[in-house]
Amino acid sequence: MLFSVIGNYSLLLGLFFGLFLFYFSAINFRNSKVLDTKILSFTFLQFFLVVISFLCLVLSFVISDFSNETVFNNSHTTKPIFYKIAGTWGNHEGSLLLWLLVLTLFILIFLIRTKNQPVKYRVLTLVFQQIIIIGFFIFLIKTSNPFNHIYPIPTEGLGLNPILQDPALAIHPPILYLGYVGSSIIFSSVLAATTLNIISKKWASHIKKWVLSSWIFLTLGILLGSVWAYYELGWGGFWFWDPVENVSLMPWLALTSLLHCILVLEKKLILTSWVIILSISTFALSMSGTFLVRSGILNSVHTFANDPERGLFILIFLFSLIFISLFIFFFFHKPKINNSSSFFWLSKETVIIINNWFMMYFLSVVLIGTIYPIFLDVLSSQKISVGPPFYHKLIIPFLIPFLLIMAIGPKLKWIKSNLEDKIYLIIILIISILLSFLIVNNFGSNFLINTILISSAFYLFLITLRDFFNKKFKNLAQNIAHFGFSLLILSILFNSLFSSEIITNLKVGQTFENTKVKIIFESISQKEVKNFKSIIGNFIVQDSKGKIENLSPELRIYNQPNITTSEADIKTTLLSDKFMVINIVQNQEFFNVRYQVKPFMLWIWISVILISFGGLISFLKKEYEK
Repeated sequence: MLFSVIGNYSLLLGLFFGLFLFYFSAINFRNSKVLDTKILSFTFLQFFLVVISFLCLVLSFVISDFSNETVFNNSHTTKPIFYKIAGTWGNHEGSLLLWLLVLTLFILIFLIRTKNQPVKYRVLTLVFQQIIIIGFFIFLIKTSNPFNHIYPIPTEGLGLNPILQDPALAIHPPILYLGYVGSSIIFSSVLAATTLNIISKKWASHIKKWVLSSWIFLTLGILLGSVWAYYELGWGGFWFWDPVENVSLMPWLALTSLLHCILVLEKKLILTSWVIILSISTFALSMSGTFLVRSGILNSVHTFANDPERGLFILIFLFSLIFISLFIFFFFHKPKINNSSSFFWLSKETVIIINNWFMMYFLSVVLIGTIYPIFLDVLSSQKISVGPPFYHKLIIPFLIPFLLIMAIGPKLKWIKSNLEDKIYLIIILIISILLSFLIVNNFGSNFLINTILISSAFYLFLITLRDFFNKKFKNLAQNIAHFGFSLLILSILFNSLFSSEIITNLKVGQTFENTKVKIIFESISQKEVKNFKSIIGNFIVQDSKGKIENLSPELRIYNQPNITTSEADIKTTLLSDKFMVINIVQNQEFFNVRYQVKPFMLWIWISVILISFGGLISFLKKEYEK
């Protein structure tokens, strides 16, 4: 109970310092000497108080302090210590406290790293960031306090959802939040720069580092979530257009567009409006994801809150921030009209703009697919789910020109270019078409669209691959990221084309056999650990070439809460995954067996790592001499 008291008072003091920082900065805005010596100390104190509060919650979980309502609802004495600690942010209240911790950390780092920037700019960024921080403090204390008490004190907790007890998911939320919260600094910085009218090439170079860091963390966070869903939920795939998957994808698309606009702004001082709008959009999408998850209106395995009051608070808060940002944009933004004369259609900045429009279209499709069921439910009480066919039909046709332009864009020059000496672009296109034709020749359905789609992916892949061997090759970061993206698209396409699935019901000792595979249900075994017992199915799988694999999927029956989960067994090679999951058929001796062969799964994960690595190289590299 002591930790809960300390943690709660630390939150209240943190809110006080937030209000004080906001007031102090506002009244001393023009007194740069006072500000420069004081704001850093006050910001550090605020961060320190949130750290204390967060550590108190962690310790409450570690010692199983069930007088704390959050611990009682999300922990249990038999839970391993690692998952007790991870359970700190594996719930609504704890995850918001983690949000707040990262918010205060990032503004502290921003103030430390920007001492060479104008004081007014730093302070105004602090002011906007404190508005967000204060909002989260109030939200946390009023609706989601992680330190509420229970009387009388229970002797045992309810436990954490077993599917959340996983190493990947333990680190997935913190990394994802680093990406989300990074967008808040970009948002606050853009509003400050717009208000002061200091958006310039120098400012673009400065903010680019924050855009890159946020983008890297968001990319890795999405990757970890996808990997977790693949092996833990038994879906047998990398992406299922789950609503909460979508709300992480949307800010990533906006952030990717913003990153490319920042590059143009840094080179030519154009697209300032794009930069401002995308900065606002990225943060708004990050916040709206928080609203959708916390309100409980999304039907998703990820959703762990169902409280309309919480959702309403975030929604009002989000609309208030958007209103402030739009007011600043319309009344303070002064576009650089004089640069429009240097615009040419065949230039690097032009293809960046075109592909940004494509990404905005993709974002719109994902947004509509995510929120349409919500509006339909409100208007007509009709419940529907928007599945992969909707997204595939609307995205795939536009993905083809997107990939082609993405391949050609880096070959162009800034301002004005030509393709007269780029005959190799046509040669590579022909090679790509031939390769694609050979691959999909045996597929009767969607032959044309598959050929064109794979051709465009091969085109991007081969051009970026060629650049690694080009003596004039310069931009390593860009090339690695684009190569990773081309590998991702190719891997996804091959995975979709060549995947196979078998679903059958088997008793112990029975065999399933067709022309491609033979599955023998050899036996079952059991084991018991501290907080669950397992029923393990032992299978022998033989493919058409005679290769034998032993697969052992299991069912885990947890003590607290009493939930049964399916744990897939996956055999991974360079070219494919063999994936098997089992479930008990009720009131029968049969087990439902799902066996999948998933080609190029490993390369999907590797490609996303390459994309992130490209961003990391760009983040670490020194600025080029002007």
